[in-house]
Amino acid sequence: MKTLSNVFFALLGAALILKTLKINLTEDGIRLIRIIGIVVGALVLIKILKLAVTHMEQMVADEDRSHLSEAEKRAKTLGKIINNLGFVLIIGIAIMMILSEFGMNIMPIITGAGIAGLAVGFGAQNLVRDIISGFFLILEDQIRVGDVVKINGVGGQVEAIKLRTTVLRDLEGVVHIFPNGEIKQVSNLTKDFSYAVINVGVAYKENIDRVMQVLKSVGEELGADPNFNQYIMAPMEILGVDDFGNSQVTVKIRIKTVPLKQWLVGRELRRRIKNTFDQQGIEIPFPHISVYFGEASKPFRLTLQSDRSETVPAPKKKE
Repeated sequence: MKTLSNVFFALLGAALILKTLKINLTEDGIRLIRIIGIVVGALVLIKILKLAVTHMEQMVADEDRSHLSEAEKRAKTLGKIINNLGFVLIIGIAIMMILSEFGMNIMPIITGAGIAGLAVGFGAQNLVRDIISGFFLILEDQIRVGDVVKINGVGGQVEAIKLRTTVLRDLEGVVHIFPNGEIKQVSNLTKDFSYAVINVGVAYKENIDRVMQVLKSVGEELGADPNFNQYIMAPMEILGVDDFGNSQVTVKIRIKTVPLKQWLVGRELRRRIKNTFDQQGIEIPFPHISVYFGEASKPFRLTLQSDRSETVPAPKKKE
């Protein structure tokens, strides 16, 4: 960067000296100086662009350099895109200016490039749409690699976010590839934090206040467990009676967790609730079927058979 600046200012100083001393150069000499100035200026702009992108990446870098954060990965991806686009733009303008110095009419070239660009744009508009959508998907940090999301109703873990496509893998291992331009709805289940939400059903005969007290104690025990409290961001909330079902009263609870750990915490919480309810004698209802034959039906005989066959001893012979 320093060398390029020195060359640029040296050329500028030489031109000023020649003008001051009224030393005339040939037309070719002046053209050569201008071309060198264009090349040096383009290189300086490219260097400035790279420094700006590097500074942007450093601004989002983690203090812990043992790994790259998702923000830093996103910054590097965007940095590559900006560098490539800026390089093509600067070099293209520099080439046009150099051709103009040689007396070429660059207007037909610009017009032709514009027409070709329109033709390519119409022919590859889906590709362009996918790339633009992917750029903003990365820029706005809507999803990250490793997040569990739903895209257009399909759920899975994000394996890759590219300029043209986004790749998900669902629980069964199936890979889903979405063109970024066709992504209409994104639901991120692991953005910043998550909730494990559980509907607990109890029988109508149970005392709801007692049930809530038992649930509270279960949540406190889970929060005190060193194997799980590292994943829990806030104490368990008892939201209250959520519904009256056909055979149960539903109490809704939720617990705030770090991203991706809501399922682990939720499974452990369900296990503890079941064991505690069994110990406390709190009934978790399940479907029952009552068979009614009506008053006009005839009596019927009910025979109970044992699963084990019993051996009947043979009668003794009379002597």
